[in-house]
Amino acid sequence: MPNRRIVVIGASAGGVESLVGLVGNLPGGLAAAVFVVLHMPTGVVSHLPTILSRAGPLPAVQIRNQTQIRAGIIHVAEPDHHLVIEPGRAISLRGPRENGHRPAIDPMFRSAALAYGPEVAAVVLSGVLDDGTAGLAVVRQHGGMTLVQDPGEALFPGMPAVAIESVEVDYVLPVREIAATLADIVGLGDVSFAE
Repeated sequence: MPNRRIVVIGASAGGVESLVGLVGNLPGGLAAAVFVVLHMPTGVVSHLPTILSRAGPLPAVQIRNQTQIRAGIIHVAEPDHHLVIEPGRAISLRGPRENGHRPAIDPMFRSAALAYGPEVAAVVLSGVLDDGTAGLAVVRQHGGMTLVQDPGEALFPGMPAVAIESVEVDYVLPVREIAATLADIVGLGDVSFAE
């Protein structure tokens, strides 16, 4: 099994609770870089990095312009900007809305799959409609692992349910078990991300 050095997580309505449960159960020193897109209204100030940093041992930072990818860090999309992953770096772009959102989940999933292929683990959490489903399919096509929150646990089961119906996903699990699975497949230690 390839090393899963890139973990991309998408969430929408009800997603803060799911994200807190997930990152709160990840170990410190995770040998992967974690990326998060949460749908949010335009014009808001996001406190998500602070919330996620408090929830567990991994520090969370908001992407502005571009930043070097680092293992053991949660990289959070900037409000009203897509988060795009390229080899060695994460970029904040104010491109067109996708699925009615900016940030949207699909651009992050797609770019991660194109940049890192089988090294990607993609996670769809609570939300409505279908953002993340097309990107999840791209991750799968490029050899990445796909995980979806159990719709029965999600506050808003629509997004996980559409992903399960549309993509042959690897795991459908409660958030706590998603965290445990990620910890198992990623492991601990320091890894580098050369551009």
